[in-house]
Amino acid sequence: MSASRRSGTTDELGPDEPERAGPVGPDGSDLLAALLDGMDAALCAFDADGVVTHWNREAERILGWTAAEAVGRHGFAGWAVREADAEEVEGRLMSAMQAPGRQVHEFALLTKDGGRVLVRTQSAAVRGPDGKPAGVYCAFSEVHTQIDLERSIALSEALFEDASWGVVLVDADLRPAVVNAHAARALGIGRTSALGRPLGELLAQGVEELESAFTHVLAEGAPPAPAEIWVSVRTAEGEQRRCWRCGFVRLASPLAEEPVPLGVGWLFQDVTEGKQGEQEAALLRFRSIQLHRAARAAAECEDPREAATVHLDFALAGFADHALIDRVAGGAVVDAAAEGPVRLVRVAATPSGGPGPSLLTGKAGLPVRYGQGHPALQCVERAGSVRASVGAVGGEQAREWAVARQWPADVVHALCAVLRSRGRTLGVVTFLRGSGRSQFERADAVYAEDVAVRIAAALDLAGVVDAG
Repeated sequence: MSASRRSGTTDELGPDEPERAGPVGPDGSDLLAALLDGMDAALCAFDADGVVTHWNREAERILGWTAAEAVGRHGFAGWAVREADAEEVEGRLMSAMQAPGRQVHEFALLTKDGGRVLVRTQSAAVRGPDGKPAGVYCAFSEVHTQIDLERSIALSEALFEDASWGVVLVDADLRPAVVNAHAARALGIGRTSALGRPLGELLAQGVEELESAFTHVLAEGAPPAPAEIWVSVRTAEGEQRRCWRCGFVRLASPLAEEPVPLGVGWLFQDVTEGKQGEQEAALLRFRSIQLHRAARAAAECEDPREAATVHLDFALAGFADHALIDRVAGGAVVDAAAEGPVRLVRVAATPSGGPGPSLLTGKAGLPVRYGQGHPALQCVERAGSVRASVGAVGGEQAREWAVARQWPADVVHALCAVLRSRGRTLGVVTFLRGSGRSQFERADAVYAEDVAVRIAAALDLAGVVDAG
């Protein structure tokens, strides 16, 4: 070959360079064969006389007959169908030439090794250039495979329409892609309104925990057990604290050779009421145990005043940060309204600098400088429990609020319970909480009243002993 030809400067072709009429590529038959062999469904075709003209690899996989063995045969009789069934099967298949649309049938076909496979077929006419039927194509798959697919589709539709728990499909960007009706109600938003929005716009709290769970599932797969996650949902009435029991599954494309993550399937159920019930039962059980332990420990105290502080110390565990016992100056009050202003003397208090047992005080008998309207004085006047909180203010204002009431500076919540014994008011026990705890609830007042009854009995006994 000359240099000019090698450099491409001549139009002459050497004997070793065939003429190229156009781009090299598959012709129509090669492309058709590739498409047929790449299908996930088995496919065969018949001409107008019922002769097999096409047979793809999936059909070979299901029945075992190769394309070379199948193409050219007349119908299925004697090889893919029993002789007794051949006429009926061929009649159903070829009837598709005259019927509009597709026809669905179920047949029992024979495999090459003599086994039987129940298949579901879809057949339709093949039209020629003149528009007249020129044959039939038949796509088929094993019935159990088709049923599995239909079940998967039916399950998916049921989950997103009728499920009694929330179902959300979260994409790889951690945003909701599909939301069922139950989940939409739980989120307080419409099904379409939630799609594509960041979780931070739907939830006020709990977003970090959920996104962390999604990321873990995408990377590692589904966790072995459900997880309980507390969230705060934004609603028209404000934020609502809810507990959701969540399950997660990783979604991957079945069409890819290697698993390609499509996102996460998130299923959840609201268990707030049950969880709150469990917490309340556990708290009640713990407090009952504390009362029992306090009673046994107090029974071993020779000094009734010491027994009162024992009840106070046992009550503090998990309940409050500080506690005070104030006794009515001069003994007891039978009718507070008739005897004028009440003065209270500090009897015992928990140490303010750190943890430790309550300390007996008040030997000098000096009254505590409580101002008018103080919660402890209200408690004596009403002979009932009083709750008080600093409110929405914080910082220096909260400190001033506590100091003005003769309480430690870090106090933001208080609960006063009256000490009553033998029909008389002996004083007040005050439980105090810092900013790290929630305010006192009605259930807390009930517990404080139980403790107050035991402290009052001990102080009453101390008064009797002193008088004797």
